[in-house]
Amino acid sequence: QKNGQKYDKLNKKSTRSRFSSVPQQPVPPLAQTLQGYLQALEPLLPPDELAHTRRMVHEFGRPGGLGSQLQKRLDIRAKNTKNWITDWWVQCSYLENREPLAVHSNPAISLPRRDFNDWRSQLVFASKLIAAVLDFKAMTDRGQLPVEQLRGRPLCMELYPLMFSSCRVPGPKHDSIAHYGRSRRSPTHITVVRNYQFFQLEVYNSDGSRMTESQIHSQLFRIRSQSWKTDKEPMGILTSEHRHTWGAAYNRLLRDKINRESVRAIETGLFSLCLDSPVMRISDEKYASRKAAQVLHGGGTFSNSGNRWFDKTLQFVVGEDGSWGLLYEQATTEGVQVATLLHHILDEKPDPKRAPLIPLPMPKKLYFYIDKEIKRDIELAKQNLDILINDLDVKVFNFKTFGKELPKRNKLSPNAFIQVALQLSYYRVHNEMCPSCDIASQRMFRGGRTEYIRSPTKEALAFVLAFDDASVSREVKLQLLREAVEAYVALTDLALKGCGIDRHLLGLKLQAIEQGLSIPKIFMDTGYGYATHWKLRTGQVPANTDSVMCFGPLVPDGYAVCYNPQADHVHFSVTAFNCCEETNAETLAQTVQKTLCDLQELLEPTV
Repeated sequence: QKNGQKYDKLNKKSTRSRFSSVPQQPVPPLAQTLQGYLQALEPLLPPDELAHTRRMVHEFGRPGGLGSQLQKRLDIRAKNTKNWITDWWVQCSYLENREPLAVHSNPAISLPRRDFNDWRSQLVFASKLIAAVLDFKAMTDRGQLPVEQLRGRPLCMELYPLMFSSCRVPGPKHDSIAHYGRSRRSPTHITVVRNYQFFQLEVYNSDGSRMTESQIHSQLFRIRSQSWKTDKEPMGILTSEHRHTWGAAYNRLLRDKINRESVRAIETGLFSLCLDSPVMRISDEKYASRKAAQVLHGGGTFSNSGNRWFDKTLQFVVGEDGSWGLLYEQATTEGVQVATLLHHILDEKPDPKRAPLIPLPMPKKLYFYIDKEIKRDIELAKQNLDILINDLDVKVFNFKTFGKELPKRNKLSPNAFIQVALQLSYYRVHNEMCPSCDIASQRMFRGGRTEYIRSPTKEALAFVLAFDDASVSREVKLQLLREAVEAYVALTDLALKGCGIDRHLLGLKLQAIEQGLSIPKIFMDTGYGYATHWKLRTGQVPANTDSVMCFGPLVPDGYAVCYNPQADHVHFSVTAFNCCEETNAETLAQTVQKTLCDLQELLEPTV
């Protein structure tokens, strides 16, 4: 199915009526966006470059000029589509992006290690996990998920059904999304992969009821008994390739009928379960980082990377050592939906279902015919993935000194407080401010996805410059901190009202391209290029558990920092690429910890 079709006819009338209270996403006023854009550049550009960019922006935004003409077309588009930016955003940011999904795109969520260390307990836990996910899917199908709210406003729930039986499909120039959950015969299986071998596992009985945990467990036991050897070709490695390369290999793979059937079984499955071998233990300090990396990319071709199918929307990872987590593909879902699903999984309840006394069919092993060309594709993919994995530095840590209660006590937004701390940390390491972004949800609008919040503000810059200056008094530093936090809160509020600047600027650019016009000069400006070179990619995924999200930097000379604030501690992950001599994940992680302690001392002096 085509990408645009996936948003249509999601559910029955009851579900549609639940969406009707969610308004359409507005097109922000042009003058407001251009003013916000210039303000965002103030802490980043030197005065002469800023003056040049300001002239270009004013020319673009003058009455009757190109900007206002494009704005009118966006207003028309907004009236004639469910969401004026979402399809464009998904296409531009995900489906046309040709970098590998592994590390560069798919986020991973690593959860606290379970209390087991053998394969028997691994299968028991995996059975409970599968049953819980199927129960969540049943709630989604029946329209029983409570409508979520943000600041008293209902949120769009459309993405939930799309999490299941969906998959990204590689193409020569751009990818597409296949969603099979609303087909006439909805899939009733999941894919289980162990030792690089894929199995199609039916998870519903003939009467339509889901299998019990004991039934699922017996089937997983059968799969284990059929997948002892690790001498199989790691077919899943192919999905970690550059999208052009994988697209060409995908076409070669599908020339064979056996391969076609196996790939289709993986793509149509409700979700995937990866039964991994243990994460190599080093020290307790490094284990959290190794565990997160294991979920993110599998640990390499000699570890569990062959157990992944990176195109699949949902992949649950369960290791023999108690490590577990979830890897997801972003074109179809977001972190908030995934966090809600994980909360349901963690709300463990005894399975009320009794296993019927009926024999179960053997799980179907998926076979692949590998000719010389495909063998060459696999070897190349193995080399490239190992290079990528060796290049990625992952540092996960639990900051235990304080959590979100500290900023709350001092009447500061916890998220804005952490964002300002990250700005100060980056400045301490690199002696400059950099283009950095946080993510705001747009789910208060129909079909809404995300918007960037640009963390560097002139208020943040003023605070950062003053903080390590001994001549500035504590009172002034406190005031500057509050102003920086409040400036970030104001940007967040604008984004949550649909008035962020980045999606609007993207829409104006794509509208010009759609009309066959030259790309407006404002987007060819060096200032725009610099301002969208995101050296600091950040994200908060608050969850009710001690989980941490992990993803790679957006640019070669950048970082990705994700955090999950709890009441008295904060989980962080920091990633950077080793190939860049200027960046170092360990250095930034240590600086973040010191900076947070320094801010605590500023707010609540010990002497």
